[in-house]
Amino acid sequence: MITMKHRIKTRETREQRFKRLAEKRTNAIINKIRLLGNCSNRSSYDYREKQVAKIFSTIERELREAKARFTYSKKDKEFKL
Repeated sequence: MITMKHRIKTRETREQRFKRLAEKRTNAIINKIRLLGNCSNRSSYDYREKQVAKIFSTIERELREAKARFTYSKKDKEFKL
């Protein structure tokens, strides 16, 4: 594990910081999705298809919005009539 002192001494680049955080956060998300999948066990849980659809539509919307933030350009921000 890299401590804050260690990062200051080694001068972590912005790309290194992105890679470190993106890998950590992506793995955390994958783990949470797998845990959510455990809720599909009908012998342990009772749920409606409408509830499942709401869960996944919300996740998909958030994923689209996050992905858009990576492809957003300043050009899109310009005012036009």
